[in-house]
Amino acid sequence: MHIHILGICGTFMGGVALLARSAGHKVTGCDANVYPPMSTQLEAQGIGLTEGYDASQVDLAPDMFVVGNAISRGNPLLEAILERGLPYVSGPQWLAEHVLQGRWVLAVAGTHGKTTTTSMLAWILDDAGLNPGFLVGGVPGNFGVSARLTDSPFFVIEADEYDTAFCDKRSKFVHYRPRTAILNNLEFDHADIFADLAAIETQFHHLVRTIPASGRIVANGGEESLKRVLARGCWSELEWFGDAAQWSVEPGAEEGKGEGEAVFRLRGEELGRIAMPMSGSHNRSNALAAIAAARHVGVTPAQAIASLARFQGIKRRMEVRGRVDGITVYDDFAHHPTAIALTVEGLRKREAQGRILAVLEPRSNTMKLGVMKSRLPDSLALADRVYCYANNLGWNAGEALAPLGGRAGTFDSLDEMVAAVVTEARPGDHVLVMSNGGFGGVHDKLLAALRSRQAG
Repeated sequence: MHIHILGICGTFMGGVALLARSAGHKVTGCDANVYPPMSTQLEAQGIGLTEGYDASQVDLAPDMFVVGNAISRGNPLLEAILERGLPYVSGPQWLAEHVLQGRWVLAVAGTHGKTTTTSMLAWILDDAGLNPGFLVGGVPGNFGVSARLTDSPFFVIEADEYDTAFCDKRSKFVHYRPRTAILNNLEFDHADIFADLAAIETQFHHLVRTIPASGRIVANGGEESLKRVLARGCWSELEWFGDAAQWSVEPGAEEGKGEGEAVFRLRGEELGRIAMPMSGSHNRSNALAAIAAARHVGVTPAQAIASLARFQGIKRRMEVRGRVDGITVYDDFAHHPTAIALTVEGLRKREAQGRILAVLEPRSNTMKLGVMKSRLPDSLALADRVYCYANNLGWNAGEALAPLGGRAGTFDSLDEMVAAVVTEARPGDHVLVMSNGGFGGVHDKLLAALRSRQAG
């Protein structure tokens, strides 16, 4: 089968492309914005990419067009597909019918931590010899690709609550029909498609309704929203994780310079402890959920904990992009205020010395709408300096960040912002770049400018 994917450079659709190629299909695709790591990953697999959505792409005559959820009515290629009555399907539906059918699906859902937890769970199963297939919304260091297909009955997937496609407004995850499901957390997000938190809770309820009685839900006991979801109905095995739950985790040795220790417990009994490869309380919680879910497919907690000690993290999750003159530049995908706060807090705990210079692009649809702008100052409270790229925002970033006083600055020019950061940065500083997009290559711009300053 030849499939042509619209929106192929998105993390999910790029993963679908890799899986389809591995299954023996001919895969081509197009996207408006092409940037690493997905573009380089696709090109390395020999998948042909077309820039833009020109209607002439219908002449490729694929057997099926697979349409990503970033594609809206009015898109010239989509309109040509509809006008000619050509076959099309959403990414999640294609995945469900051609990859997930008949497999034991382990799905990781939640507002935050999906990519990290999915990567941890896939690595635990792989290290235990189960050779799982997976689709992750990032590139795990242990695998080097965001998706793979194997002959294993197990498949681990990042289960997104965002809508499926222009023609299907259900959440993506209702297509996956998992047997094991992690519900990591749940708060308001995606203000462009959900009216309120209750609307998202309903989608999570729909996910719960698809899990069989022999299936298992591993849910965060500290989230009142998830308790409301499960109070609406739960027909599967249920295990809670969190501070006062069946599964729990706590810091061991005091966190400071270094990664910090995590102590994992089941019903109060210690299962094991490791020096965490990723810092922060949120990553201890992510690890705990992955350990609990892996037990459902027969991986002992002791084995899972040992595997996590060798977990190598994910690209764009506190990824060090370079160091110049004692200044470290990081890349992180954080874009929701909660994720921003956790990322800054995690870096502060891991690197007690040196200032944090936070460089932020409010790029997600929710952030562009300004729904979360009042939460930004608190989320950035632990940063010593804040640089916000405010180009094309529909709200005044300067006013929103005013509670931070002179610590925060806003910029409409990327080059001016880079210059301001480089002027301020000094040896020992940590420049933390946060965006869910390519951010105009700002990481390389910062490193190049720092090298130029050092040489000059």
